[in-house]
Amino acid sequence: MAEVLVYVDHVDGAVRKPTLELLTLARRIGEPVAVALGAGAADTASALAEHGAVRVLTHEAAEYADYLVVPKVDALQAAYEAVSPGAVLVPSSAEGKEIAARLALRIGSGIITDAVDLEAGDEGPVATQSVFAASFSTKTRVAKGTPVITVKPNSAAVEAAPAAGTVEALSVSFGALATGTKVTARTPRESTGRPELTEAAIVVSGGRGVNGAENFALIESLADSLGAAVGASRAAVDAGWYPHTNQVGQTGKSVSPQLYIASGISGAIQHRAGMQTSKTIVAINKDAEAPIFDLVDYGVVGDLFDVVPALTEEINTRKG
Repeated sequence: MAEVLVYVDHVDGAVRKPTLELLTLARRIGEPVAVALGAGAADTASALAEHGAVRVLTHEAAEYADYLVVPKVDALQAAYEAVSPGAVLVPSSAEGKEIAARLALRIGSGIITDAVDLEAGDEGPVATQSVFAASFSTKTRVAKGTPVITVKPNSAAVEAAPAAGTVEALSVSFGALATGTKVTARTPRESTGRPELTEAAIVVSGGRGVNGAENFALIESLADSLGAAVGASRAAVDAGWYPHTNQVGQTGKSVSPQLYIASGISGAIQHRAGMQTSKTIVAINKDAEAPIFDLVDYGVVGDLFDVVPALTEEINTRKG
C-alpha cells in the first residue's frame, strides 16, 4: 500500500483537528506519513501515532516562523522526494492551499482544492468536491503526477487508529526564495474562548434580522451554550455589527460543521455558498418564504428575539 504524506497543522506541538481528519482520510488510500515542521514538531508524534501515522517526519528551524510559506514548501518537497508518496494531503486553510499549489507546481502534479471526501480509486485517489455554490457535487481525480489534495475542515470524523508513529528527522535544504519575505511582526488575535470558525463542529450565525451589533449577544449566548463558533452573514458584517473575520459566505469563510444554526438570515446564494455543505442545518426566521428554508433540515418560523433566548434557556437547563 502506498504511503500518503499528510502535512501537519499544529501550534507548538498541539495538533489541530483538521490534521487528525486528514489522517482518517489518508488511511482510506494508503499508509499515512505525517510531516511536522517548526517549533514543537517532535511533540506532535504521540497524537499523530494515535490517529494512524506510521511515520512522523520532523524538522525544526527558525525559518518556519520567521518567513512566509516558502520554507514549508521546501520541507514538504523534501519529504515528497524522500517518500515518493501516492498522494499529498494538506488542510484547506488559506496557507494550506498556497503550500499545496506551490508544491504541485514544483513537482509537476495536478491539484484538487477544497475536497470534502476522499476514496481510493483504480487510477488513484478520488476526491469529492462541492461546486457552484454547493449546488453540485463532483468526483475528481488527478490525471498527472502525484495528487496534491487540500481537504476542508469537518469533512471526516476523527477516528483513532494507533500506529507506530516512528519519528524520523527530515533533511531540508532551504532554497534562495525561502527567505525572500520576512515576517516583521505578529499581533495575536484576541481569544473569545470559542472554537475556530472553520473548524467548529457547531456554528451559530446571525444575519440582517439580528438588527444591530448589540443584539449579537443573543447569538453569542446560544453559541456558548452549545460550545459553538459564531458566524455572521455579509449583511451583518457590512453593517458593522460583527467582524469580517466571522463572515460566512462566498466572500467570507466556508464552513462545514455537523450543525449550522442560521438566525435572521434570508439565505441569499452568497451565504449559502459558504455553509451549504453543513451536515445538519437549522434556520430561524420570521419570514416563512425566506430562501433559507429551501435547504434546511429543520426550520423554525418565528421571531429570533423570542426563539433564540428560549432555545438557549432550554439548552442550559438540559445541561444543568
